[in-house]
Amino acid sequence: MWDVVALGEVLIDFTPSGWSDHGNVLFERNPGGAPANVLTALSKLGRKTAFIGKVGQDQFGRFLVDCLENNGIETSGVVFSSDTSTTLAFVHLNEEGERSFSFYRNPGADTELNSSEVNPEMLRNARIFHFGSVSMTHEPAATATLEACKQASECGALISFDPNLRPDLWKDEWSAKEAIAKGLGYADIVKLSFEEMQFLTSADELEEGAAHLYEQYGTPVILITLGERGCYFHCRDYSAFVPAYEVHTVDTTGAGDAFLGGFLNKLLEKGGRLASLSEEDYVEMVRYGNAVGALATTKKGAIPAMPRQEDICEFMNEELSRHR
Repeated sequence: MWDVVALGEVLIDFTPSGWSDHGNVLFERNPGGAPANVLTALSKLGRKTAFIGKVGQDQFGRFLVDCLENNGIETSGVVFSSDTSTTLAFVHLNEEGERSFSFYRNPGADTELNSSEVNPEMLRNARIFHFGSVSMTHEPAATATLEACKQASECGALISFDPNLRPDLWKDEWSAKEAIAKGLGYADIVKLSFEEMQFLTSADELEEGAAHLYEQYGTPVILITLGERGCYFHCRDYSAFVPAYEVHTVDTTGAGDAFLGGFLNKLLEKGGRLASLSEEDYVEMVRYGNAVGALATTKKGAIPAMPRQEDICEFMNEELSRHR
């Protein structure tokens, strides 16, 4: 049995890393991709994880598979493509460490995953199945993603979904909204940013946007991340805002994925049954996710920055002592 199985993109994040002697920006090769980031966060917290996806038969693809394996993630679900290259993303950081992306993916190997290439055994044996919308931007990966969701759900897995909106990867806004709506139709847990909430609901208030998503899709748990402010959660019986931890931010790449990995880890620790959770349970899970996300911003890159359990416990204990 796998604690969490994720399907989607694993790619190269080229992250700014100083300047050359000629004044040009230098980029460092880092492994990334939101589903892979979530699994790494969970794996570093001791969870049994597996990845399903497709990479190019090139130096980048082999590097990424090695990286997943080195982080304790099962990679037998990864397929190598001899026809298409591994997707590359160049990360651009502003003075606050906030990032934007430029993708080289025309197409990328991750978009070429077929349903026949998805390992059904992993879907049948997952406690949680996680996916995002980036794998739904192009066929055949879009169909493979939704079919995997359906299979995992029918086998009893909780479905975790991150809309992870990247406008440049979509043909138009309507296509993005339509695909994300299909993902929300399967989701038990959705993690999205405030901007993604606005995109999907046209609401400017947290409570209004969360209520709209709950009423329209019936998603049991809605997590709206607010960066350095914290996270607002909404479920059937409870909703609350949980403030973030203050840290010196270096790079926010993967922070939301780290948060979600932390949240899912605590959910599994509590038995993985949403119906049995109290309001205090949700606050605890979100607070822990906030801590994981905060620590991930203190280092460069996504996968390399994911913290370990001992780091998180030490950090949270120090914060608790500081505010007594």
